[in-house]
Amino acid sequence: MSELTQSPTWQALTDHFEQIKPLHMRDMFDKDPNRFEKFSVRSSGILLDYSKNRITSETMTLLTDLARSCQVEEIRDRMFAGAHINSTEDRAVFHVALRNRSERPMMVDGKDVMPDVRRVLNKMRRFSEDVRKGHWRGITGRHIKTVVNIGIGGSDLGVIMALQSMRSYQRDDLSPRFISNVDSSHLMETLRDLDPETTLFIVASKTFSTQETMLNATSARSWLVKRLGREAVRKHFVAVSTNKKRVHDFGIDTDYMFPFWDWVGGRYSTWSAIGLAIALVIGMDKFEEMLEGGYAMDEHFRTTPLENNMPVIMALLGVWYSNFFGWSTHAVLPYDQYLTRFPQFLQQMDMESNGKRIDLQGRPVDYTTGPIIFGHAGTNAQHSFFQLLHQGSWNVSMDFIGVANNHHPLREHQTILLSNFLAQTKALMRGKTEAEVRKELSAKGMPPAKIDMLAPHRTFPGNKPTNSLVLPLVTPFTIGQLIALYEHKVFVQGVIWNINSFDQWGVELGKELARDLTPKLTGEVPIMGEDSSTEGLLNYMKRLKKEFI
Repeated sequence: MSELTQSPTWQALTDHFEQIKPLHMRDMFDKDPNRFEKFSVRSSGILLDYSKNRITSETMTLLTDLARSCQVEEIRDRMFAGAHINSTEDRAVFHVALRNRSERPMMVDGKDVMPDVRRVLNKMRRFSEDVRKGHWRGITGRHIKTVVNIGIGGSDLGVIMALQSMRSYQRDDLSPRFISNVDSSHLMETLRDLDPETTLFIVASKTFSTQETMLNATSARSWLVKRLGREAVRKHFVAVSTNKKRVHDFGIDTDYMFPFWDWVGGRYSTWSAIGLAIALVIGMDKFEEMLEGGYAMDEHFRTTPLENNMPVIMALLGVWYSNFFGWSTHAVLPYDQYLTRFPQFLQQMDMESNGKRIDLQGRPVDYTTGPIIFGHAGTNAQHSFFQLLHQGSWNVSMDFIGVANNHHPLREHQTILLSNFLAQTKALMRGKTEAEVRKELSAKGMPPAKIDMLAPHRTFPGNKPTNSLVLPLVTPFTIGQLIALYEHKVFVQGVIWNINSFDQWGVELGKELARDLTPKLTGEVPIMGEDSSTEGLLNYMKRLKKEFI
């Protein structure tokens, strides 16, 4: 057994779980009318209600003891101090510096990085304002109308999510598009109806060598050059990168290369120059409001005692269900159409960060780490997978995200949306007993035999745990808060599980093998040394490709 599972705090939680396991939340609420007040916290306008969880005050005390015994506070402070807590890559984890809105220095390796951070933000402001005001134009002198972000993973998902979330702040005459998948269909369908004279491409790759991104960028450049000539590249392409030579060789003016740093992980990079598309489409003022929201959550996380610390509470509840209940799946359910992309964004943030089976000392863990994350926007999700949540044999913990107000004046829509948000968490908590079902059907005059047949199918066990996060409105500030909240939640869980949340070696193996297989698929080298399945698939695909030549 590991040090974690042998620790006194873990053993205390294991014993306590046996007391909690038979309890139903319906009864907990009936016995304690102050449960909401006990189990809810607020931070800069965001409310977390975690009262609909299978917990008592003792549970939260024991979970907080676990966090302290795992040195969550100390490692948090080391992160904010610029320590190299990414041990396998010997790097600081310092995305918090990107949204530091105070005058406090942020030190890495003896250097205050804030002057460089502010320099890049100022450069982003100048360029975005030039484009938005029409000072920067395409090669033929026409205004830019479409910004195409070419990236993948952290250079794509966060930017898409943020711009989808802040759609109401976009101008009608400047719209974003995204190319990430190396599948040519993604590229060509994105370019299909674009006017090259009014299109600006952002190539987002730190090293300017990411295979998918650079292939897409090269093909997009060919599309542009075919229509406007090679000189157009300098007026229609910019780069977010640190590799000046590769950017220059591609044909991009290095004056329009926007750098970031090796202490910025890809899935935490939306706050950096990777967010250039956000600044272009909604304006730099709104981008900086998003930074303000992130900073507000950073300060809450950095200074609030663990007992009332929103990211810590959410992290500990996740540990409770993953490691003591044995549940491996977590759903994120935003009740706001603008947040449709948020669950997908969290899939990368959480599963790439904590999808690890080796601890910091290189030993296999003997406990569950990162959960499987899924989700979609309500109310659509209610007509998709909610049946499993209510009556399925799988157990799933859930975050519901509600937004009190909407940018559009159709009040009845928002009322119905929020009613569904409230009803779902209530139904998942309370369920419906067989006795209640029988009474209900009998009151409708249904014959006893039919009641006997239907009652089991219309019974809901309830006792399904949910967190309710409530935002006042989807704004750049609240989006910044929300992203930072989940970043810190993931961080805390990684600390407790004693894993490195900031590397992603598992992403690399498939890429390495793909590079080896490419020449075999094209016929440049013979198909040898493969397992029978890979060899059979290679031969079959090569035959199919010949049929379409």
